[in-house]
Amino acid sequence: MKIKTSELQGAALDWAVAKCEGFKPHASVSIVIMKTYSPTTSWAQAGPIIEREIFKLFRNVGGTWTAQIKRRAHYYSPTYGADIGRDEILSSAGPAPLIAAMRCYVTSKMGDEIEVPDELSCP
Repeated sequence: MKIKTSELQGAALDWAVAKCEGFKPHASVSIVIMKTYSPTTSWAQAGPIIEREIFKLFRNVGGTWTAQIKRRAHYYSPTYGADIGRDEILSSAGPAPLIAAMRCYVTSKMGDEIEVPDELSCP
């Protein structure tokens, strides 16, 4: 099932983070893996990812959270006749800091929409 990364939560988001981290979770096995790997609820597991990937993590006025990743994007400039680079900020929001951060991380690695096993799809 295709799901927007901005809507990922729970086991589906944990599964997506595991894929980004290089784990090879299979759909049927992933439920067992997610019982021990849950970066959406464990600061110990999410902390290294946040330190390595997240540029900013902050609480919004309404109580939600936003995470941002700064990355270098390359574009072709007809003016200069060459590829040029510029910083690009990617943002994701969530009801908790770890959810916002992990959504941002998954979006940066896999895009705005990903294929998630049906048994892990968000309610």
